[in-house]
Amino acid sequence: MPDETTRERYHHGDLQRALIAAAEAILTERGVEGFTLREAARRAGVSAAAPAHHFGSAAGLLTEVALLGFETLTRFLREGAASGGTDPAARLHGQGMGYVRFARAHPARFLLMFRKDRLNWDDVRLRAAGQAAFAELEDAVRAYRGVAAGRPLDRAALTTVLAAWSVVHGFAHLALDGKLDGIGEAHGAGPLDDAILPEMLAGLWPAPAR
Repeated sequence: MPDETTRERYHHGDLQRALIAAAEAILTERGVEGFTLREAARRAGVSAAAPAHHFGSAAGLLTEVALLGFETLTRFLREGAASGGTDPAARLHGQGMGYVRFARAHPARFLLMFRKDRLNWDDVRLRAAGQAAFAELEDAVRAYRGVAAGRPLDRAALTTVLAAWSVVHGFAHLALDGKLDGIGEAHGAGPLDDAILPEMLAGLWPAPAR
């Protein structure tokens, strides 16, 4: 914990980052139900009133963690799409892998980001960040289904967007909950993220026939 001298040297942005890091650490250890502003303040080495002063409430601080989560998810989706090169199916599959990799790498953020009850969803920054992440998936599906940018999604494209999101989101939750542990090894398939998920995605959304 920072000492008194360190406390005095905190700048506004540094303190915000310290509190966000403390919040994420608590979420990792205790989950959202075990989060308190007082504990975040203690870990950051500041007064109990400091988090409320900077973020307004527990929801305000958790919203900052969720905002960081959506921004990180967008990066993972872009990297996943890039791994597929110029092939639309491969880019969509790469995004699915990127989604699960994000959840594995940042479980606390992932498990918080969609909590309607704990976040300030009236925060325009949070809504914009969520929409930006969703737009990455939508763009990949547009390319896969041949729907031009700016045109409304047809039924097939909308179905693909929702199905793809549901599949990878559900897979990520099962993985983080430990429900997939040992299944791949028991059937000689190896880690399911690497062995089964790519096959699932390719089976659901195969490369279009040429």
